Amino acid sequence: MQNKYAPKSLLIATGLAWLFDAMDVGMLSFVIAALKLEWHLNEVQLGWIGSVSSIGMALGAILFGILADRLGRKDVLIMTLLVFSIGTGLSALTTGYASFIILRFFVGTGLGGELPVASTLVSENVPVESRGRIVVLLESFWAGGWLVAAIISYFVIPVWGWRIALLFSALPALYALYLRYGLRESQSYIKKNSLVKQERPELITALKELWSPRYARATLMLWVVWFMVVFSYYGMFLWLPSVLVLKGYSIIHSFGYTLIMTLSQLPGYFVAAWLVERLGRKWVLTFFLLGTAVSALGFGTVDGISSILLFGILLSFFNLGAWGTLYAYSPEQYPLEIRGTGTGVAAGVGRIGGVLGPLMVGSLISQGASFTIIFGVFCISIIIAVIMIVVYGHETMGKVLDN
Repeated sequence: MQNKYAPKSLLIATGLAWLFDAMDVGMLSFVIAALKLEWHLNEVQLGWIGSVSSIGMALGAILFGILADRLGRKDVLIMTLLVFSIGTGLSALTTGYASFIILRFFVGTGLGGELPVASTLVSENVPVESRGRIVVLLESFWAGGWLVAAIISYFVIPVWGWRIALLFSALPALYALYLRYGLRESQSYIKKNSLVKQERPELITALKELWSPRYARATLMLWVVWFMVVFSYYGMFLWLPSVLVLKGYSIIHSFGYTLIMTLSQLPGYFVAAWLVERLGRKWVLTFFLLGTAVSALGFGTVDGISSILLFGILLSFFNLGAWGTLYAYSPEQYPLEIRGTGTGVAAGVGRIGGVLGPLMVGSLISQGASFTIIFGVFCISIIIAVIMIVVYGHETMGKVLDN
C-alpha cells in the first residue's frame, strides 16, 4: 500500500486534466451553434466539425494508449494535454472552415489520448477497495469541465465571440507544465517495467493478446459498448445547443437551457460512484445505460420547455454516470502489460462511433427527419450496449490488479 498515491491528491491532479479535456469538448458544442450563424454552415458541415474531432480522438486513444505502455503514464498524459491545448489555442485564430476542421483533428488526438491514460494511471495507484469509486469520481471532473464550458459560453460567446471562449481552452498547456513536476509516474508501471522490460510485448503481440481466448469476450464487449456509448453521447451532446435552436429557441436561451441540463451531470457521477462499490461495475453500468436509453427517447419525443428540460436533465444524469462507470470497468479487464493498450484501443474504437454520431444527426436533420427518429436511433444503440454487458460482461469489483 505504500506504493500507492494518496487517492485524493492523485484524483485532483488527474481530475483537473480531465476537466480541461471536457471543457474543450463542451465548448465545441456551443462553438458549433455560433459558427452556424457566423459562417452560414449547413447541418452536414456542422456534423463534420464534431466528427473530425472524433476521428482524431480515435487515433489519439489508440496511439497514446499504446505509448502509455511503453513510455509511461505520466509523460504520455502530459503530451496529450499539450497537444489538445495548443491546438485549441490555434483554432481560435482560424478564419475559415477548412483550417478549423484540420486543427480540430489535432485537438481530437490529444483529447482522445488523455482520457484512457488518466484512468489507467488512477486505476493502478489507488487501493482496490476504493478503485471504482475513485475512477468514477475522476470522471465527475468531466461534468465540471462541461459546466465551466457552459458558463463561459453563456457569458462570453454572445458578447465577445467564440474565439475568446476557445482561448480559455488553451490554458491546460500551463497545467501540463505543473504536472511535469507535480505528478509521479505510476508506481505499478515503474515496478513492472523494471522487472520485465525485456519481455514487454511488441505492439502486434499486444493487439493479438486482446483477442486471445482469455480476453476475447472482454474485448468484444468493451469494443461494442464503447462504440455505442460514444456514438450516442457525441451524437446527442455535441448537437444539444443546436437542437434547441432548431426547436425554435434563441441561441441565448439554448445556451442557458444546456447549462441547466449540464448541472445534472454531477449528481449522476456521484450516485454512480456511490453505487459502483456496492452493486458492482456491471450492474451499475447496465442500470445507467438503461436510464440513458429511456431519457434519449423521451428527449426526442417531447415538446415544451418543461418536458425538454426534464428529459435533458435525466439524459445528462444517466449518460454521464454510465461514462464514469465504463472508465472504471475498462482497465480492470486486462493485465498491466496490455492495460493501456486494451483501454486505449477500446476507447479508440468508441471514437469511431463519435465520428458517425454527429454526422448521422446532421444528415438526418438535412433530410427532414424528426427528432423522435434521431433520438430513437440513439436509444436502440444504447440497448445494444446493455445486451453486450449482460451477456459478455463479468464483474470486476474487488479484483486485485497485477501490480
